[in-house]
Amino acid sequence: MNLNRLFEIILARRENPPPGSYTARLFAAGEDEIVKKVGEEAVEVILAVKGQGDERVISEVADLFYHTLVLLAARGLTLADVEAELERRHASPLSPALRATPSPSPERSSGEGAGAKGGR
Repeated sequence: MNLNRLFEIILARRENPPPGSYTARLFAAGEDEIVKKVGEEAVEVILAVKGQGDERVISEVADLFYHTLVLLAARGLTLADVEAELERRHASPLSPALRATPSPSPERSSGEGAGAKGGR
């Protein structure tokens, strides 16, 4: 499943909450509960990276993505809004300091910076 399809499912559950749906319960609980879940999942990603293995990292990142998409939907935002911001960042000229930075070597490349504020 890709993120766009997952977001479509989340939106459908927001509009027509099925009985017993975890997603529907999150929407009913409100933004504070959703934000709490996003924070918990972010911490779980960190813990997984620091010693629980790659399968656990993947699982926790999937949870973080899911809860983040629920948060976007709760606020009336879309995945396209985030994609537009990433496109804007990519289209922006790099600062002189970043232009002088060599590309990371393959062994150092961990995907960092793709969405990080400092890694535009």
